[in-house]
Amino acid sequence: MRALRFDNRFVRELPGDPEEGRHVRQVHGACYSRVEPTPVRAPQLLAWSPEVAGLLGLGDADVRDPRFAQVFGGNALLPGMEPYAACYGGHQFGNWAGQLGDGRAITLGETINDRGQRWELQLKGAGPTPYSRRADGRAVLRSSLREFLCSEAMHHLGVPSTRALSLVATGEQVIRDMFYDGRARPEPGAVVCRVAPSFIRFGNFEIFASRGDEPLLERLIDFTIDRDFPELAGERDPVARRLRWFEEVCRRTAVLMAHWMRVGFVHGVMNTDNMSILGLTIDYGPYGWIDNFDPEWTPNTTDAGGRRYRFGHQPRIAHWNLWQLANALYPVIREVEPLERALVSYADIHEAEYRRMMQAKLGFAAWQAGEQGDDGLLDTLHRLLERGEVDMTIFFRRLADVDIEAPSLAPFEAAFYDGSRRAAIETELLQWLQAYGARVRTEDVPADVRRAGMNRVNPIYVPRNYLAQQAIDAAEAGDLSELETLFEVLRQPYVEQPGCERFAARRPDWARHKAGCSMLSCSS
Repeated sequence: MRALRFDNRFVRELPGDPEEGRHVRQVHGACYSRVEPTPVRAPQLLAWSPEVAGLLGLGDADVRDPRFAQVFGGNALLPGMEPYAACYGGHQFGNWAGQLGDGRAITLGETINDRGQRWELQLKGAGPTPYSRRADGRAVLRSSLREFLCSEAMHHLGVPSTRALSLVATGEQVIRDMFYDGRARPEPGAVVCRVAPSFIRFGNFEIFASRGDEPLLERLIDFTIDRDFPELAGERDPVARRLRWFEEVCRRTAVLMAHWMRVGFVHGVMNTDNMSILGLTIDYGPYGWIDNFDPEWTPNTTDAGGRRYRFGHQPRIAHWNLWQLANALYPVIREVEPLERALVSYADIHEAEYRRMMQAKLGFAAWQAGEQGDDGLLDTLHRLLERGEVDMTIFFRRLADVDIEAPSLAPFEAAFYDGSRRAAIETELLQWLQAYGARVRTEDVPADVRRAGMNRVNPIYVPRNYLAQQAIDAAEAGDLSELETLFEVLRQPYVEQPGCERFAARRPDWARHKAGCSMLSCSS
């Protein structure tokens, strides 16, 4: 296995915890605690991403080297690695939770590839850290497989995301109570290696603001800008640079939310400690994918009562989270109006990006705003999809196949979940398709050009929960073929792949309420 070049700026330039050991504690005046992964009994490579390996300068031979599983299972370190767990806080379900930190994630180091790109390598499930609270710092196969699969699927869908290099089985059992109902059981353990330019999140700044540690807050802000936002280096005034940085964080977050809504992704636990400062999808826990279109759906059992993190509410939650970040930054910026302007810009950018993406999904050359225009057309469609229990992914993909001169429901036969609910909207949906066809005809765009454009943004394959659960069930039984096949399919989500029709099918009835196929807990 070839050597990687490390340049660990986070631990080199920011203060660390002077106390050693994994014992749980409150960490003050430090951005991280040095801690090594806890070795496991029998690390075995289950899956890996060739694209991410390539980003790091690794090839097939490197991944097949037995040392690879040792390193990325947590049993060995490469020269130059300086492992640590980060200190941060966060608002969880709207309430300040105090210190949280990397409770089961350990960053191995920051590697620089041949193109000068910086990639942080982080093991999730690598054992206890000072931030593990009452937990064991481990992860089970089902949650690790889901994160590995979805991280890469999101990237290939064009959604900003952290990446995943590898999935390694530990050869050990982990006790988990999946639904917090008192029925804990042993499950196979695993470690996923996550990869991103940075894993800094909103909560890294909130913790120091909450403690009144303004010097360290200021230091972390300037470090983050210098390392992760080099495009802002030309701004010499410190306050102006920090404000421009916050504006950029708002912009990236707005774009990310529009992407989530475009593909039907529901994060499930949008706490501020799960919000990336780079505008990436981060921390794949009880996420889910919209099958039948339902803005009120949440995949998280913990959120089932309040539905705070439901699909249709995600852009508002991101805005709320940005407000909390602004509150954390205020002590070192001391200017209210510029922060508020940036927060207003979030809403404007999100609306513009969302419209742009919906325009592409619908195949329009331009967006005609207003309730009598495309806004009204889209709102009507969403209401019909919800009332009729129509599959979101299938409907939008097949919309490109509609004959705009004589629209019919024929292209959508596979998109309906319930016959009676279909019957209830058939007339209105056909009327909508006729209005849609008339709208398309107002633009002088060749049909083949329109269809090709729609098919570039409306995926055929997404990592639906039931597909992931089938791969999990097979992997737990020792069969990796389902994971391997699904992973390959999701690497080309916009391309028809003969023989893979089952991965494009709507959720089967048996999966409607099956554990892991509908809702999941935060331990998932």
